Amino acid sequence: MHYHLIGICGTAMASLAGMLQASGHKVTGSDQNVYPPMSTQLEALGIEILNGYKAANADIGADYTIVGNAISRGNEELEEVLNRKLTYRSQAEIVKEVFIRGRRSLVVAGTHGKTTTTSIATWVAEVGGLNPSFLVGGIVQNFGASFRVSDSDYFVIEGDEYDTAYFDKKPKFMHYLPETAIVNNIEFDHADIYDDLDDIKFEFSRLMNLVPSNGRLIVGVDSPVAKEVLEEMHGKLHTNIETFGTGDDAKWQARYIDFSGDTTRFTVFKDGHSWGEFETHLIGEFNVRNCLAVIIAADAWGISKEKINEAFRTFKSVKRRVEVRGVERGVTVIDDFAHHPTAVEETLKALKQKYKDKRLIAVFEPRSWSSRLAVFQEPYTKAFNYADYVIIAGVYNTSKASELGKVLDTDELVKDIELQGKPALAFPDADAIIEHLTPELRENDVVAIMSNGGFGGIHTKLLDVLKSDLKSEQ
Repeated sequence: MHYHLIGICGTAMASLAGMLQASGHKVTGSDQNVYPPMSTQLEALGIEILNGYKAANADIGADYTIVGNAISRGNEELEEVLNRKLTYRSQAEIVKEVFIRGRRSLVVAGTHGKTTTTSIATWVAEVGGLNPSFLVGGIVQNFGASFRVSDSDYFVIEGDEYDTAYFDKKPKFMHYLPETAIVNNIEFDHADIYDDLDDIKFEFSRLMNLVPSNGRLIVGVDSPVAKEVLEEMHGKLHTNIETFGTGDDAKWQARYIDFSGDTTRFTVFKDGHSWGEFETHLIGEFNVRNCLAVIIAADAWGISKEKINEAFRTFKSVKRRVEVRGVERGVTVIDDFAHHPTAVEETLKALKQKYKDKRLIAVFEPRSWSSRLAVFQEPYTKAFNYADYVIIAGVYNTSKASELGKVLDTDELVKDIELQGKPALAFPDADAIIEHLTPELRENDVVAIMSNGGFGGIHTKLLDVLKSDLKSEQ
């Protein structure tokens, strides 16, 4: 088949392009933003990319046109596809029909931790001998890739709650045919497409209802909303339900969590009885929960405790998830994707546990749709509790965000954080932050930079300045 992808340089679309090519199909695509890293990755695969969206692109002769979820009506190329009545599908539909249908699918969903949990599950399945195909919203460092196509019966996929395409407004995860579904947690997010928490609860309840009677629904009941949705679905679900968490009301519990050593150690209890001891290089209680969810899924797939532990010990994490980008002048610079208030707080809490005797500096860019809006104004004032020093960047693309509602007031946020007795400052961009921060830094500081975007290349720039300062001192 010949597949043509409109919006091919999006992360999910570029991964799908690679999967289709790996399966022997011809793949082409178009995008108006043709630049690295995705363009480089696609060029390395030999995939032809047409620069810009043009009606003439429809002449390429594809059997299927795949429309990315960033593409909307009025797009010149899309309009030509519709006018010619060509066959078109969404990215999630193609993943479902070409790669998942007939296989044993593990779908990892939740407001937080999807990418990390999916990556852990992929590596556990690999070490457990299942040779899984996978599709993850980030680079899995054990594989150096965001996807793989194998001839295995097992498929592991990140279940995104974001909508599918302009013609299909339900979440992508509704397409992924879960034999096993993990719902780590549920909170309000994606204010650009969901009106309120009830909207999101409804979508997750639909996902829960997809799991077949011979499958597993694995729900994190430390999340009050996930627990609430599960209780509201009582009697309506026809599958095997497994609950997990650190509290007494979970069927599977992580107890005796120990962060004091080089690894995080914990004991798993099932139905009140000790089930096994595990260790991971990942930090934070939230990652213990992520590991616990994977343990339940792996056990359902017949993977031994020994293999699970081996996978945990050799797991290399995910890029941009508490990733140490470098250490210069004794200053550790960390890159993290956290943007939701809960994720920011959990990340900083985990870093404070790991680097307990060091000064923790949080640098945050409001860049996701929800973080740019005032909907999280109050939660953000509490999200930085574990930091010793806070810097807030200017809201990304304020004019675009203001089309959706009131924008986050960073000056007010800084004042509210200062009222908690810690230094907090606001700067417009990465360069201004580096100019202020570099002279302030001292040996043993830990700088946690949190954004779900490029943030003006701040990580590399900061490390370069620290390095040049060190050379000048010498």
